[in-house]
Amino acid sequence: MIKLKTKDEIEIMRRAGAVLGRTLDMVGEIIHPGMTTLELDTLIENFIRSDGAIPAFKGHQGFPGSACISINEEVVHGIPGPRKIKDGDIVSVDVGSIIEGFYGDTARTFAVGEISDEKRNLMDCTLKSLMSAIDKARDGNRLGQVSATVQKIVEAQGYGVVRRLVGHGVGRELWEEPQVPNFGSPTDGPLLKVGMVIAIEPMVNVGTYEVITMNDGWTTVTADGQPSAHFEHTVAITENGPDILTLA
Repeated sequence: MIKLKTKDEIEIMRRAGAVLGRTLDMVGEIIHPGMTTLELDTLIENFIRSDGAIPAFKGHQGFPGSACISINEEVVHGIPGPRKIKDGDIVSVDVGSIIEGFYGDTARTFAVGEISDEKRNLMDCTLKSLMSAIDKARDGNRLGQVSATVQKIVEAQGYGVVRRLVGHGVGRELWEEPQVPNFGSPTDGPLLKVGMVIAIEPMVNVGTYEVITMNDGWTTVTADGQPSAHFEHTVAITENGPDILTLA
């Protein structure tokens, strides 16, 4: 069942989302070659807590980190650990927070040092697909219009849009109904209504859309080993159009 949020509840979610926006701004300032993903995760956890929120991912279904940190061919759910970030890497950082029982969820892919044109174009396309999809998140539209917008932009550039993993509703749970695919027909899915809050999160690969989950049960990588990018915002459907809740 899709749970609609009141204006007051959306404002709480905006506070949770703003913490995450500030967190990712911080990541953009401090991420550098030579640091490990565990060192970055520790800084992220400390920042979220110091900003008055609880890291939502810590311990969620057994996940050990406060952030999912995924490098290059890692699509999502990278476990923080000893892997060192290198010059030329792209690093996707997915973070969640809880304030007063409500969740925020957002992700951003960062360029570290000098990256290839291929990786830069991938990042640009993924972000463009997210922002264009958000513009379709309007009262009365089909959810499929959001999904189809991502797919059209991504595939026009020759990239693969991940199908096995999707966006989702957000509220008192991190993952709520409805699922928000990044592919499909504009006539698919439920009608969007005022009070719905969804996480839209394109995961886009240079090559095939196929992905593999590693033996740790979390880290998901591209099947062909080529780079992937991930951008995400939590968005409320309002009378005045889409409202991004995960901005600093």
